[in-house]
This record gives sequence, C-alpha cells and structure tokens, in this order.
Amino acid sequence: MLKYQDMVFSTSARLVRNDAQAEDISQEVFIKAHEHFEMLSTSPSAGGWLKTVATNLSLNHLQRYRNRWKFFSEFGNAPGSAEEDAPAVDFAAPDTFFEGVDADERRAWVEEALSKLPDHQRVPLVLYHFDDMPYDEISRRLGVSLAKVKTDILRARSALAKILSRGGASSEALSHP
Repeated sequence: MLKYQDMVFSTSARLVRNDAQAEDISQEVFIKAHEHFEMLSTSPSAGGWLKTVATNLSLNHLQRYRNRWKFFSEFGNAPGSAEEDAPAVDFAAPDTFFEGVDADERRAWVEEALSKLPDHQRVPLVLYHFDDMPYDEISRRLGVSLAKVKTDILRARSALAKILSRGGASSEALSHP
C-alpha cells in the first residue's frame, strides 16, 4: 500500500477533481487489493492492476454523479450555449514550454491546470495521456462517440495550454529560471 498509495490517489484525483472523493476511491482500491492479495503479492504487474482499478472506480464515480453535475451545470451553461458550440482554438504550447522547470514544479502546474478543465475535457485527456487509454476505449468507457472524445481531447489540450500560459507560465518565463 505504501508503495502505490500516491499513484492510486493521483490517478483518482486527476479524474474526479476532488481530494476527498479521491481518498474514498483510493480506500476502495486498497480494499479490493486486499481481497486479491494472494494474486497481487507475487504479481510484477500489481501497480498496473491498482492503477486500472483506480481508473475504473473513478470513472464509475463520475458516471454515477454525471446527471447530478449536469443538472447543476445547466444553470450556467445550457446545452447549445455559445461556449459549448465554440470552435476549437488552435493554441499549442511550444516544445520548450517547461524548459528549465523541475519535474515537481511542472507536475504541480499541470495538476492545477487540469483541475480547471471541465469534466468532459479533463477526463478523456487524463485517460489518454496519463493512463495511455486509446480513443476507442475512452469512447466506450465514457459512453460517448469517438468523434466527441477526439474533439474533447483536442479542446482540452488547447485549454490546458491557455491556462498554463495565463497562470504566468509563459514559455519565456519558464526558459529562464
């Protein structure tokens, strides 16, 4: 548990964007791990199993509460609103964006920026880039079209780059520590 607790928590936290819920999910993951201890204690892929379970439980949590979130989000962004129909903005971070920034600081910036993305963008982006899940699997798991997954990931990348640059993390500032 000590070896994998940070990975399990961060996997859940990236997806559900709520530390208390991520802690609950992490606890569930380790309860399941305890139930499968015989298999996991000798398995070289225990970390991958734990990450998969954390991802699955987080997605289940999001699915369970999707209608509740949708209800509350409709107050601010009704379906078909201008924000929802806005075309994707072509805004990409240069390859040198994080040059001269240590890994911990980079991770903190990205985690903070991820937390600002809407769920429909953050979740597929995290599944694709952090969990290496293919587009078609993300589509199947989230119950949305493949085109929506691709669009949401593209828009999430652009939004993430904008958030990072607006947060004072310009490529010029980052390349000169």
